[in-house]
Amino acid sequence: MIGCRSLFRVDRVLRFTNTHFQGQRTYHGLSCDFIMGGRKKRVSIEDHDKKPKTMNSIWRPIATNAGSCQESLITAATVESEDGGGVQEASCSKVLEGDSSLSTEKHSISVKVGVSLFRFIKGKGGYTQKKIEEEMGVKIIFPSSKEDEFITVEGISIDSVTSASEKVQAIINETVRSRNLDYSHFISLPLAIHPELVSKLINFQHTILGNDNSCIDENLDADSNEAEDTTDNKEVDQLSKENADVAVDLKVDDDCGSVKVNLTSIPLVSYAPKASKPSASSDLGIDKSIFIKPKTFHLTVLMLKLWNKDRVNIATEVLQSISSKVMEALDNRPVSISLKGLECMKGSLAKARVLYAPVEEIGSEGRLLRACQVIIDAYVEAGLVLENDAKQRLKLHATVMNSRHRKRTKWKRNVDAFDARGIFKQYGSEDWGQYLIREAHLSQRFSFDENGYYNCCASIPFPENVEVE
Repeated sequence: MIGCRSLFRVDRVLRFTNTHFQGQRTYHGLSCDFIMGGRKKRVSIEDHDKKPKTMNSIWRPIATNAGSCQESLITAATVESEDGGGVQEASCSKVLEGDSSLSTEKHSISVKVGVSLFRFIKGKGGYTQKKIEEEMGVKIIFPSSKEDEFITVEGISIDSVTSASEKVQAIINETVRSRNLDYSHFISLPLAIHPELVSKLINFQHTILGNDNSCIDENLDADSNEAEDTTDNKEVDQLSKENADVAVDLKVDDDCGSVKVNLTSIPLVSYAPKASKPSASSDLGIDKSIFIKPKTFHLTVLMLKLWNKDRVNIATEVLQSISSKVMEALDNRPVSISLKGLECMKGSLAKARVLYAPVEEIGSEGRLLRACQVIIDAYVEAGLVLENDAKQRLKLHATVMNSRHRKRTKWKRNVDAFDARGIFKQYGSEDWGQYLIREAHLSQRFSFDENGYYNCCASIPFPENVEVE
């Protein structure tokens, strides 16, 4: 038996000689001195990226306690997204271990997305996320906190990480332009601050749905119907009494013990048809969900998609910064409007989608429209308005019914329109009143304050203190 013992001694001296970013080229250099069996050998390891990306490098040491077995260094860089709306933070880490012949690198980029967009990056059942990870060889990490709006893309190649982050940004851009992402905020001129108008809208809703005096009429009709039913029953009983003597022959069969009945004459009773009731509101496609809540009644100036906190903050600053310009557009004088009648915006009255009260400025000077245009131009200039929305012509209107708000249930047939002919006949020339416009809000949809109005992110005042003639 031959025993063999080998002694292998390695003293490692690691020294980083050159790790830097140069313009369009990324270069990492590493040199190591090994002492093996009394002889000194110098080994140089280099790696070059095939498709480097343009970066502004920021060196950030995050580990300073490297020992003889491990040395780490992390490079961070900022990368501007295509739309300029978000800043991505890229980091590159190199970890060298004593037992490794080659270095292992980890690259990561943080992309500011916004919580409302996470579901589009994940996709249905996580399909979109998995597809990117498999194709690019990366890992997409979502934050555990709802307050964090960044996602992290990790990989072993800067090319794969950058390509994956670009793919994520493309998904964001496509989603924002599509209808899949709903509007999150809007510029509103509150009208619900006028109690008398709120009361009129409540009465309007109750009348259409039959929750006020019409309910009494329905109850009266129901009582009348019950009376008619009672009368019909009495008539049937009377007829039964009058025809109580009916000739009936009974024959008994001794063999089977059965009784045979022979009805020689049976009176036929006919009933007059009842009058049909008018169609219920539900049959017309009308239900409570399509009415605008009176406590949220407003005029809409501009719709916005603000999918992260940065965009909300910018929108807040924009509105506050143009307060003096809005005052100038209004000539520093109060502005009031009148609401009269109803009009159908989409479809016909028989298949209506939106009913609204037309808005007319008292005095017809056009000051309100000029002030609204100042607001719109400021948001377009700030890059917060979608291209298609920026081309839309402003038409101030006060929506009272919108089928888009209809609550969907799996048990009911989805109805996109409603029959507004009866509503128009009753309220087509309704005078809703005259009201002072007191302020403009940056309002958040689907979020409400203690008064029931949309949550206000920012507001600017309009001139007042002068009564409308």
